[in-house]
Amino acid sequence: MLFRKQKNLLGLDIGSSSVKLVELKEGKEGRFNLVKAGIEVLSPEAIVDGAIMDSSLVVETITRLLSSTAVKNPNVAVSVSGHSVIVKKIQLPTMPEEELSESIRWEAEQYVPFDINDVYLDYVVLDPGAIGETMGVLLVAAKKEKVDDFKNVVTQAGRVPALVDVDAFALQNCYEVNYGLDPTRVVALVNIGASVMNVNILASGQTVFWRDITFGGNQFTDALQKEFSLSFEQAEALKKGETTGGQSPAKVDEVLREVSQDVANELQKTLDFFKATSGQEAVDSIVIAGGGAKVKDLDAVLKDKFNLPVEMLNPFRSVTWDEKTVDSKWLSDHSPALAVAVGLGIRKLGE
Repeated sequence: MLFRKQKNLLGLDIGSSSVKLVELKEGKEGRFNLVKAGIEVLSPEAIVDGAIMDSSLVVETITRLLSSTAVKNPNVAVSVSGHSVIVKKIQLPTMPEEELSESIRWEAEQYVPFDINDVYLDYVVLDPGAIGETMGVLLVAAKKEKVDDFKNVVTQAGRVPALVDVDAFALQNCYEVNYGLDPTRVVALVNIGASVMNVNILASGQTVFWRDITFGGNQFTDALQKEFSLSFEQAEALKKGETTGGQSPAKVDEVLREVSQDVANELQKTLDFFKATSGQEAVDSIVIAGGGAKVKDLDAVLKDKFNLPVEMLNPFRSVTWDEKTVDSKWLSDHSPALAVAVGLGIRKLGE
């Protein structure tokens, strides 16, 4: 069994408002089949700004989700984002892989604003084999404390944290598997979570710019709470299009549109900074994902703001499933929120 194909990891997206689970099985020609998917709501005080504040609540939620989906796969992939994660594209003198692996820690100290002893480091050489005096390297650093917190809740839920990724890269994996990568186009992938918005800009089929913005779906909920004096749960329901009382639909739409303008303004700052500092061409299109992407008319506001095509990412565009075991209506309703979990579920043990 030496050449047996490695199983896919169980994708577990531990977000600020919910935990999402996706189990995939790779078939012929790199196509994936969806085995299981599920979402479990997480108490808002459990994770704040991407940091685990109440691990027992997170463990309970993961355990409920694993139980309800009856997933057996022991090996889990999770991801992190926020201010504790640094991703930088750097230029280094061209050197052999062995020399780079020995010197990367010293090189990273110049770019990572944390004590180098307090972070986990990883890197990937961009365009390996290219001839030149310098080479591009994508450097990733994440605070050990944050990574260990995420690994620990998975362990306490009875599973093995086999891989820790970055939200923006998991989103990129999901996009690549479903849409492919067009080397002639510059695409901004925007994942709108409850408290953090991940932006990953792809050019020539690679990440060229990355940023996490502390702004997300909770801003819509907060605005509705204040405007209509609602509880968090009532405002969440209203944000999702449910009716909770005598609120005017027109006024609800107005509140949501105002926050959507704020989302557009935050994204504008990031795209302006990218254009000014990267030397790349301007963005050709925007692809949105995450639970916050489903807010009414958000895509229309972004189209108006940037005068660009804006598309909702479908994480199951090239994925098959059995209608007998997967509820297609449920999947359609929740698919934008499952994009990061899909990107994690694509990964394999040992990667």
